[in-house]
Amino acid sequence: MRWLVFICLFFAANAEAQLWKDYKLNANNDTLNRIDMKGRKQGPWINRYETMRGEPGYEEEGWYKHNRKEGEWRLYSLMGDLVGTENYKWGLKDGICRYYNNLGQLRLEQSWLAMNPDKEFDTLEIEDLDKLDTYRTVIVKNEGAAIKNGFWKYYDAETGTLLRTENYVVGKLEGEKNESVKVLEKKAGAKPKEVMDFEKKYSGKKKVKVKDGSTN
Repeated sequence: MRWLVFICLFFAANAEAQLWKDYKLNANNDTLNRIDMKGRKQGPWINRYETMRGEPGYEEEGWYKHNRKEGEWRLYSLMGDLVGTENYKWGLKDGICRYYNNLGQLRLEQSWLAMNPDKEFDTLEIEDLDKLDTYRTVIVKNEGAAIKNGFWKYYDAETGTLLRTENYVVGKLEGEKNESVKVLEKKAGAKPKEVMDFEKKYSGKKKVKVKDGSTN
């Protein structure tokens, strides 16, 4: 019976090896840190960063999809304490990210909006801060990075007291002028060329309502 189990495990491991260009095995013989035949990171991963130039080291574990981080990632100190949770879409931060001290107390909460890196521009519907449940359509140029969007909360790491809150609307602190956002005016008049090109290319695409940076 043992030889049969051994043969099954051998063929299973051989089949797994043929799927990946490179990978690691954990204590349960599960595959981690997979590299597919196209050289892309896929599936469950653990990244380790050593202490450097005074910055504390940490480990992060989560999921890659076609070389991009996807879903929830958890950050741990090198001592094994949970120090953060981050959410990703298209390899960029998206939604709520939280960071803790070594005692598990919340010290920072961030809200992000990921933009599809395969698009040069994207359309969003932004809530009008002066009119409840009223939205305006904007086109945002993709700068290749996640955008601050929603509430950022800063806490006292020792007492847990909320120190201050900042509200970002598509990358800009509330009240600041945002030059990267082009409002689609309903009145007659010429639109910027990049806006017209975008509308022509992505006409009929589903728009996204953005309120607080959540991914729901």
